[in-house]
Amino acid sequence: MSQTIFDFNINSNLKNWYIVNDDVMGGVSKCDLFIDDNGNGVFEGTISTLYNGGFASIRHYNKKISTNDKSKIILKVKGDKKKYQLRIKANKSDYQSYIFYFETSGEWEKIVIPIKDMYASFRGRRLEMKNYANLFFEEISILAGNKKNEKFRLLINNIYLE
Repeated sequence: MSQTIFDFNINSNLKNWYIVNDDVMGGVSKCDLFIDDNGNGVFEGTISTLYNGGFASIRHYNKKISTNDKSKIILKVKGDKKKYQLRIKANKSDYQSYIFYFETSGEWEKIVIPIKDMYASFRGRRLEMKNYANLFFEEISILAGNKKNEKFRLLINNIYLE
């Protein structure tokens, strides 16, 4: 049985989604998240490597979502043939995120992310910690940043656990 994390649609409320770009460290990358006329979430923007920048992200804070009987996070997306990161944090105050890279095909697709394969990272560096093994998470985010100047666009239909 699947469990919805977030379903993007015409009536979606994006108030618990936040934009966090490289401007937190002096960069100038920009992004936006909005709902298009078809009810999809649109995460788009421009990545700039100026001033040691190079990433843009959207974060969703929620009450603890149990992963107790789930093993995968699934995204239904249509990307631009670029690579993205899905990130989770057990507690939003944790310094480390657990990440998994995925590449988009340019078509609508289901991206399946095994939770046990998500590894700890902090500021772009892999940490010497075990892969994700918590029974819940409070934050989920999607990050664009491929170490080059580029525009990106990712349509998101929904995100769920299975």
